[in-house]
Amino acid sequence: MPDKTIARFEKIIHRDPAQRGLISSESNCGPLFSGHLAAAASHLASHAHSVAILTGFYVPHGQPPAAETDGPPGALVLAQTLERLGIPTQILTDRFCQDAVLTTAQSHRYPISNVVTFPDNASEWIESYFQNGFGKSLSHLISVERAGPSHSGDSVQIGTLSSELRKEFLTQCPQQSWNRCHNMRGDVIDQYAGTIHSMFEVLPQFCPHAVSIGIGDGGNEIGMGNAPWFDLHARLPMKHRGKIPCRIATDWTIIGGTSNWGALALSAALAAIRQQVAILGDFDTDQQQAALKHLVSSGPAVDGITGQQQPTVDGLPFTTYIQPWQAIRKILGLSE
Repeated sequence: MPDKTIARFEKIIHRDPAQRGLISSESNCGPLFSGHLAAAASHLASHAHSVAILTGFYVPHGQPPAAETDGPPGALVLAQTLERLGIPTQILTDRFCQDAVLTTAQSHRYPISNVVTFPDNASEWIESYFQNGFGKSLSHLISVERAGPSHSGDSVQIGTLSSELRKEFLTQCPQQSWNRCHNMRGDVIDQYAGTIHSMFEVLPQFCPHAVSIGIGDGGNEIGMGNAPWFDLHARLPMKHRGKIPCRIATDWTIIGGTSNWGALALSAALAAIRQQVAILGDFDTDQQQAALKHLVSSGPAVDGITGQQQPTVDGLPFTTYIQPWQAIRKILGLSE
């Protein structure tokens, strides 16, 4: 029952309203990360004992510049789902997105003391985090809509490529764009993304038994390194598609039309496996709409596509955005 149910969840979130190509092109290129939702949920259900969730994507061109509405809402439902299953969590974010994440935490009745803000240059902080306190015994590290660095010659093993493929990569991803974080417009956003992505690279060193999960929707997020640069480049439709693919891989990558959908689906899958779907009962349509409005007005937060301070997610009006979550809740026997 859970396997078939989770497969339905995965199908529901595999919509591509922003036409980014990572989902809608599956019929031409084959599915991306098929089955990762079920695998990630199963591992969480069986092995999670302390989980850190990284979120927050800053939109410098927003009106006003602010965190985007995709990421924190899904991350907080996931965190509360884990907490209600008796699994301690922390939410990690940066100073640019801190207020938005704290606002969302309040709306979801999540302890704000569990929200941790890391510094821009996080190298020393990361080492300390893994050597002390909560991070020392981490079982899972999850990223929800968090930018990661682009590919480089090393990550595509440029020395092994044919001259034709080498030329394609260097043309689409010139050396000055290597290892840089980009938004979907192709702009470098390193100063807002920081170096926190290296948590995923050093995780095996500090927590050998911990596993990682990446949740994204556009190709530039942590976790997308599970797909080769050439695959993502072929799927993405935008002008700067060569600079966008993130090289940071995770054990599993969950992709959806919005990253919130991916986190919500993971929450639902986890609750279904544990046979405790009632813990999701209060995260209904009314609660999610109120939380989104509060996030936008008080965070503040902006839509990641339009850049406007409005209660939409990736250009989707709320009535459209919430439909996948309503469909998942219906499958679980919960009121919409």
